[in-house]
Amino acid sequence: MPPKSLLAMRQDARAIFRAGVEAVAPEKAIETHCQRDGHRLQVGPYRYDLSRYKKVWIIGTGKAAAAMAHTLEDMLGDRIDDGLVTVKYGHLAPLHTVRVIEAGHPLPDANGRRGAREILALAQAAGPQDLVLCLISGGGSALLPLPGQGLTLEDKQAANRVLLSCGASIHEMNTIRKHLSAIKGGRLAAAVYPADLGTLVLSDVVGDDLDVIASGPTVPDPSTFEDALSIVNRYQIAGQLPDAVIRYLKKGAAGGVDESPKPGDKCFAQAHHLIVGSNRQCLQAAREEALQRGYHTLVLSSLMEGETRDVARVHGAMGREILASGHPVPAPACLISGGETTVTLRGPGRGGRNQEFALAAALDIEGARDVVVLSGGTDGTDGPTDAAGAIVDGETAARARAQGMDPRRHLDDNNAYPLFDQLGDLLRTGPTNTNVMDLRLVLASDR
Repeated sequence: MPPKSLLAMRQDARAIFRAGVEAVAPEKAIETHCQRDGHRLQVGPYRYDLSRYKKVWIIGTGKAAAAMAHTLEDMLGDRIDDGLVTVKYGHLAPLHTVRVIEAGHPLPDANGRRGAREILALAQAAGPQDLVLCLISGGGSALLPLPGQGLTLEDKQAANRVLLSCGASIHEMNTIRKHLSAIKGGRLAAAVYPADLGTLVLSDVVGDDLDVIASGPTVPDPSTFEDALSIVNRYQIAGQLPDAVIRYLKKGAAGGVDESPKPGDKCFAQAHHLIVGSNRQCLQAAREEALQRGYHTLVLSSLMEGETRDVARVHGAMGREILASGHPVPAPACLISGGETTVTLRGPGRGGRNQEFALAAALDIEGARDVVVLSGGTDGTDGPTDAAGAIVDGETAARARAQGMDPRRHLDDNNAYPLFDQLGDLLRTGPTNTNVMDLRLVLASDR
């Protein structure tokens, strides 16, 4: 094929990203794994006879919860008796029976607390002849804030701010969140019991660990209060967390607060769980689109973690290596990775991990005229911004300086958003109503 221009590569990157996101749309995920034939509802390997249930309830939380509920409403119709889901502001879908409460993310707010209380009440109202379908997707942990006894929403908000800025992984953050909650870490399943419970999950965590996704409200929790305290000590954040949070964790570790339900607890005897969409599916769809556009492709991993700017430099180096030696795949090449990196906040700027990734990569590939890097959140939002991420190339850093901006200083200040906004390089998709972590692309041509 003829060499790709820089403009064509940037257009290809956007199209490949879009293909990856569309492959994990909630509607497609639900329709693929759920089928109804009369009174029979098949959910993956699990079969539910709708004729034996008095009531069917739908509850859920996460950025994709409304879109997932919409598809189930189309499938189950008036067989649904009641339902409620909490979603991030703007992540809506047309619903009739299932109610929606919009709430704060990544920092929880009073709307989320109200939604969590109402969802818990619905779960507790379900009887032994009822079926509860629970829809879980990324963002659900922040969108289902119900503080443990003696804690306040303000305590949870303060704890979340500290956790989001200390560099902890999502697994570590959610271990602490589960042990500050009255609904997460399997406690929602305990409320549903003895009704039948089926949970459908769009995974947004590395490794698809069910107990981590949305802090695992309907699955056994293998972590403990002791584990939560160990994470606090590891990141040396005890002095930054509210005193009430530290007291609560210590009280729990001493046996003064009930532990979250563990594997083998009776509340999980009638509970089934199914992952209906994941980052791997997203990466595979992106790979297929890249192949159709003439690129040699390599999926690096769906398990990428670590400090964002460090992971970005590795990706940039691989793009330069393709130009220099044709390894690990020859040009035109498309490297694809997923997962979720973390940002340790050092400055007061505005942005998100994907914009930070793109800016760090732009500095690493500066001068490499035939490399394009895109990093975007599959949910369409990156940090507290209206962008999913950003797209850069070997000329980005120079263009920023020509417009009076110092890209290195913007990176040091965690302030990627205004730089990319001025350059016109933000990746803006709007809410996608799905969330399976991030999708990153490195394109290298052979001009």
